[in-house]
Amino acid sequence: MIVQEQEAIDKAVEAITGDMGALWITLAAVLVFFMQAGFTLVEIGFTRSKNSGNIIMKNVMDLAVGSIMFWAVGYAIMYGSDLVGGGFFRSSPSDQGYLFFSADDWHNLFFQTVFCATAATIVSGAIAGRTKFSTYLIFSAILTTLIYPISGSWYWPFDDDAWLNTAGFIDFAGSSVVHAVGGAAALVAAILVGPRIGKYVDGKAKAIPGHNMAFGALGVFILWLGWFGFNGGSQLAWGGDDTIAATSVIINTNLAAAIGAIAALFFTWARYGRADISMTLNGALAGLVGITAGCGSVNAWGALAIGLLCGIVVVASIEFIDKKLKIDDPVGAISVHGVCGFLGTVLIGLFALDGGLFYGGSGKLLWVQTYGSLAYIVWAAVASFIVLFILKKTIGLRVSEKEEVEGLDLHEHGVEAYPEHISQDK
Repeated sequence: MIVQEQEAIDKAVEAITGDMGALWITLAAVLVFFMQAGFTLVEIGFTRSKNSGNIIMKNVMDLAVGSIMFWAVGYAIMYGSDLVGGGFFRSSPSDQGYLFFSADDWHNLFFQTVFCATAATIVSGAIAGRTKFSTYLIFSAILTTLIYPISGSWYWPFDDDAWLNTAGFIDFAGSSVVHAVGGAAALVAAILVGPRIGKYVDGKAKAIPGHNMAFGALGVFILWLGWFGFNGGSQLAWGGDDTIAATSVIINTNLAAAIGAIAALFFTWARYGRADISMTLNGALAGLVGITAGCGSVNAWGALAIGLLCGIVVVASIEFIDKKLKIDDPVGAISVHGVCGFLGTVLIGLFALDGGLFYGGSGKLLWVQTYGSLAYIVWAAVASFIVLFILKKTIGLRVSEKEEVEGLDLHEHGVEAYPEHISQDK
């Protein structure tokens, strides 16, 4: 009788723990969902007012198209039970994966869907102000259906069939799986689309200021908030040790963002003689991207070190890409997500409490982190190039000069986001 009562108690506790975990994942997914608003505001604030409506539409469609395509196809490719191409990606029988899967996994689908949408929307800011809306929609659909899910299947199923998981690779919440993939796709897209008219004059980069830093700052605050769900929710459980682990992840995330902003502030202050607003905001985002991979593997000091380095590197990277490589990225997406996604992933090899070089590791983890992150970057760059090159040769990537000068809001959507009397770039 006592044994039966104990079994009943254990079963009830297990059920409650499972429900709490599902609730935590769902709430975290809601926070990540809200990050789409943050990306929208950052992109609008850092670019010209005449393209604000176009940016809104791209971000809305990233979420809308990504939600449908990831539910219909992407989730099964990323988390399916059947291996295809020797484990290059996965698949599932139609009654389990494509278009439908077990109701027990609805919360996981929602959580992974908003991550997928995040990877897609990184591209939007890097090619803002000169890209065809129709072409962007096609690329966003392909990225959320195939490009992101295929590479995601290499690690996040956390089983022996995921080759990077077997190798010992660590990317807790997606510095490489999400951000470096989006950053690499953004790099290729920015190169193929080309710079905005007037960006480079006589071989020199010309600043094209964003029209609303208040929007940019509000967007960063929203992203900072949403990142607690992005990283904390990736613990995928709540209760007991999982609660401690999830809240530790949240603290590491906050510390990295804070020191990233401070590092960018003082670095630009020393370099340019002024406390640069946009660079400071990007410093916070760089710290968030950088810590995303290692937030569950490092302590607070490691989080501070990663955030500090990313806050400095993002400033140097934005300047290098803009002035030396002459790649026009209006919001710094390539540097924030691509460069700092790679850097944050690699730095786990130094700062991880288990296997990090600074904590008695042999250097093996550093090597795994390096080639693992590079695998994501190379895959995303090559796949994106193929898709975008085909689109460029068929329907085209770029709007006409007239459309770009007069604004995408007017020509792509038939409306202006702002009344004409307050527009600053007519």
